[in-house]
Amino acid sequence: MDRRDFIKNSCVACISGTTFVSLLSSCHATKYSSGKLEPNGISVSKEEFIHKKNNKKEYHSYIIVRNEKLQYPICIYRLTENEYTALWMRCTHQGTELQVAGDRLQCPAHGSEFTNHGLVSNGPAAKNLRSFPVTISENKIYLDLRAV
Repeated sequence: MDRRDFIKNSCVACISGTTFVSLLSSCHATKYSSGKLEPNGISVSKEEFIHKKNNKKEYHSYIIVRNEKLQYPICIYRLTENEYTALWMRCTHQGTELQVAGDRLQCPAHGSEFTNHGLVSNGPAAKNLRSFPVTISENKIYLDLRAV
């Protein structure tokens, strides 16, 4: 194989591999919800975490609540059937909106990382994320937005 064929075949393989990895990572789409505004907070149905795969009930590990009344979105992590954490997706370093990466939140501006409990795991951020008290009543998850 000459140099030109090698380069051409290598590029095709590289592009194909990149496309395959992109498709795999998009298989588990992020779930968004607008929630329901209530006095002093916002609620989301527990059903929002359910998705069907091969006719089997599975759960999203998190959903992102985006509502026009919220300055930043809130990420709700499902830790167990009745344990959830709700985190304001605003980096404590300089206020950049965070991105979810599985069980952690990342700042695209300076690389700070936070756990799914809102604890700083990588700086430059020095303060943990703002979290909201979560109350579960029947099939509803209620976030109290008054808490500091």
